[in-house]
This record gives sequence, structure tokens and C-alpha cells, in this order.
Amino acid sequence: VQLQASGGGLVQPGGSLRLSCAASGVSLDYYDYAWFRQVPGKEREGVSCLSRADLSTDYADSVQGRFTISRNSAKNTIYLQMNDLKPEDTAVYYCAASRNSLYCRYYRDPHETHTDYRGKGTQVTVSS
Repeated sequence: VQLQASGGGLVQPGGSLRLSCAASGVSLDYYDYAWFRQVPGKEREGVSCLSRADLSTDYADSVQGRFTISRNSAKNTIYLQMNDLKPEDTAVYYCAASRNSLYCRYYRDPHETHTDYRGKGTQVTVSS
């Protein structure tokens, strides 16, 4: 099973990026998935989560209203649309998947143990 994030880059404050996470070896229809970000020296932050049960979504307060998580089942890919980016959004972003149908209740806990698969990250830098 592999999850590969892409789409990161350098963007000016106020700009947008769309991250993609392509899954291979597993059908995302059977998992809940989340996006995380991490800055060196800081704990991992759960950014957003999508539940397969009802396609409900959850967002960290810091990104609410600016980021949108979605999926394309046909492409076995999840996305994170990031708008109105701020310098504090600078981080390595990565995607993760869990068989736990309650994953979205736990993903924001930096010490959660429900993540089954985690992909390599993609760097997002917001700077003028």
C-alpha cells in the first residue's frame, strides 16, 4: 500500500494550492482519510479528515473556511484544496488512511494510533 502526496510548492500569501494523494494497493472506498502537516520541531497537526461513512468532513480551526478535503473514487485519490494561504500554513503535508470508521474523531490527537497508512509528504511554502 502506498500513499503519495503531490502538489506542494512555493506560493505567495493569499494564493492557492491543491494537494493530491494518490493511493495504490488499497481502495480508498474502505478507509477514512486525513491530511496532516508538520513543521520541524513541532508536533504533527491534523488538518482535515473525511469519513467514508457519510462523507462528512472535519477541519482544524486554523484552516476552517480556507481548506477543503475531497476524494475522487474513480482515481483513488484524495485532495486538499488550500485557499487564502498564510505563512503559518508552511509545512510538510502528508496524507493518511485508517480502517477505523471513527478516525475523524481521533486524527487531531498527535498521539493517536489509528492511522494504518501514511504517505510521504509534500512541502508547502507560503512566502512573499
